[in-house]
Amino acid sequence: MKVFYFAELKQIIGKGHDNINLSKKMRVLDVIKLLKEKDKNYTKAFSNLKNIKCAVNCEYSNFTKVVVNNDEIAFFPPVTGG
Repeated sequence: MKVFYFAELKQIIGKGHDNINLSKKMRVLDVIKLLKEKDKNYTKAFSNLKNIKCAVNCEYSNFTKVVVNNDEIAFFPPVTGG
């Protein structure tokens, strides 16, 4: 699975994406939990989920969406227009 990070998340984590292997279906929230176990930068980046949005396979989604190994997840701050 490809996991992409944008804006502040990318800065905190120190890279724009990760490749991870999922052994089973899981929710986006469970993927976040796995990422937070990697190191303190991930824990810091995902410390306040109210300030993070996600997309699964290029479609806005929520943290309860079930994903599989060949999906892509993107995490980014809330987006506004103007």
